[in-house]
Amino acid sequence: MSIKTFKPTTPSRRQMTVSGFDGIDKHAKPEPSLTESLKKNAGRNSYGRITVRHRGGGNKRKYRIIDFKRDKKDMEATVVRLEYDPNRSANIALVQYADGEKRYILAPVGLNPGDKVISSAEADIKVGNCLPIEKIPVGTVIHNIELHPGNGAQLVRSAGTAAQLMAKEGRDAQIRMPSGEVRVVRTNCLATIGQVGNIEHENINIGKAGRKRHMGWRPTVRGSVMNPCDHPHGGGEGRAPIGRSGPVTPWGKPALGYKTRKGKNPTNKFIVKRRNEK
Repeated sequence: MSIKTFKPTTPSRRQMTVSGFDGIDKHAKPEPSLTESLKKNAGRNSYGRITVRHRGGGNKRKYRIIDFKRDKKDMEATVVRLEYDPNRSANIALVQYADGEKRYILAPVGLNPGDKVISSAEADIKVGNCLPIEKIPVGTVIHNIELHPGNGAQLVRSAGTAAQLMAKEGRDAQIRMPSGEVRVVRTNCLATIGQVGNIEHENINIGKAGRKRHMGWRPTVRGSVMNPCDHPHGGGEGRAPIGRSGPVTPWGKPALGYKTRKGKNPTNKFIVKRRNEK
């Protein structure tokens, strides 16, 4: 996947880069049967209170319904085209099954229009195929991994990410996540072969504030330029240091190095190696 640059007609244009959209069908409209309207909440919960700050506005989008469960078993599907999805960093692929049904899946690296994919316990170890982890050889690169059988993929879904199957023992398998964390997942969970596509996504430079607004992000103001009534870092004559033990959130909670995960969290027992271990 290439990155496109621009002539420096403005200061922001000098820095800005976009994806080259190689292999993406730029003129295809999303499949109507697989799209639905997407309501904007501007960071507000069901009570109308802001629970996520700096959200609002942005371009209108349609949500593409992605098949994360891959539950149409033992039937081949042909990749019709690759598409851009405004709701995620990864690109998506429109596939059509032998019975005529169409679905969207995440597009891994190396998947092209015309390729065949299948979800089956007897499937080949080929990019885009979906298998139970117990049928995947140790050392294989995988993505789109289930945490609980039948719930649909929840792990390793963003652009350029990939996990590796490290070991299998009985009903448990150890998987090394993109963060470096080694985690235990049941072997009857499904996973897809390959690495998620759009690898260059992390190298794209936004370039200007307006482009961020198009994405639905509003401005973020530093606490140190606020008044003391608005933020613990605020106030003082001129530029002032934090003036306490360390940086904090607007509500006084530590902002750096503060562990928010509870020690008795039941999912801790499935983590073999933490991502931040040296």
